[in-house]
Amino acid sequence: MIIAVDFDGTIVEHRYPQIGKPIPFAIDVLIKLREERHTLILWTVREGALLQEAIDYCAERGVIFYAHNANFPEEDPAQASRKLTADLFIDDRNLGGLPDWTAMYRAIAAMRQGGQDVTAILYGSPENPIAKKRKRGFFSTLFGDN
Repeated sequence: MIIAVDFDGTIVEHRYPQIGKPIPFAIDVLIKLREERHTLILWTVREGALLQEAIDYCAERGVIFYAHNANFPEEDPAQASRKLTADLFIDDRNLGGLPDWTAMYRAIAAMRQGGQDVTAILYGSPENPIAKKRKRGFFSTLFGDN
């Protein structure tokens, strides 16, 4: 799979333009995904020196991305669209927020095998221990836990 991954708020806590503290298991899961031959693209608002800091941060921890803010390494950012072609986008701004990285890994593994409810793996049902840990979201606060 081609997986586009945000940096701030996803791999590290949101402290832009600084680099925040690491989010637990993000680097470990990204390394595992690369070992499983997934194509990882760093997809971030960062550009120039700030982008290079993020690339270096990840590389120093063992995560090498195929491309950065582009579909291919040789793509000219001035000529290319910022719209990426990916099978999956991992971003803290997703509807429902950023799931736990271990849950994301299980969901990606389920996607590869097919036929599993990825949403239940990521966000769970009320009986799911991962779901019980999640904070109440905006809509749950407004409309209850239906």
